[in-house]
Amino acid sequence: MPKSKFEIIYRDLKQKIEAREYPFQELLPSENTMVKIYSCSRNTIRRGIALLAEQGYVQSLQGKGVKVIYQPIEQTAFTIGGIESFKESAKRNKKKAHTDVLQFSEITADERIAQNTGFPLGSDLYYIQRVRFLDDTPLIFDINIFLKSTVPGLSSEIAQNSIYEYLEHSLGMQIVTSKRRMTVEHATPMDEKYLQLGDYNSLAVVTGQTFNSDGIMFEYTQSRHHPDFFCFQDIATRH
Repeated sequence: MPKSKFEIIYRDLKQKIEAREYPFQELLPSENTMVKIYSCSRNTIRRGIALLAEQGYVQSLQGKGVKVIYQPIEQTAFTIGGIESFKESAKRNKKKAHTDVLQFSEITADERIAQNTGFPLGSDLYYIQRVRFLDDTPLIFDINIFLKSTVPGLSSEIAQNSIYEYLEHSLGMQIVTSKRRMTVEHATPMDEKYLQLGDYNSLAVVTGQTFNSDGIMFEYTQSRHHPDFFCFQDIATRH
């Protein structure tokens, strides 16, 4: 059975994005240009773009176009849940939550940081280490890195409460897309120190890049979860 035109467009754009023909953080050709390239209607283009967006390759920006947010990763990627803060998750699960801020500092992205996180080389960043507690049990060791220009006024006090609450309610930021991968890794001395791992020598690690409504990656996070309390749930759609 022949593929629909929008599926052909989706696959062609996907291949070009993966080949860096359309690089990370750049805009795709305009809708008018793609109508001419693929000799089809605007609606057909939009259906192809919608498939790309569902797969985390692009993000549509109101009045600006479609920005590429795809970056290759070496390990298999998993889609994990929605975008929910630790504070919101605790409330949903009817748990008492609190956060200890271990480190709050300003850094500049060198080559290693840029390569590991996706932030541009030379970016001014906030680097934060936090331990997350539910019902007084330390469950998550979080490493959060934020693009400083997108989070003016961020402080250790805000990090102890809820950074997302500050971004949305105080700064008016729209948090739109999060790309995540989940791995199992050996515990580090920091994990053992703060998470009370007992006999465990490994833990679940969720790494994420989060984008705002301008298609800018404003956050890189590595959340390291105690195995006894680790559970993610997702709702998936078969196409």
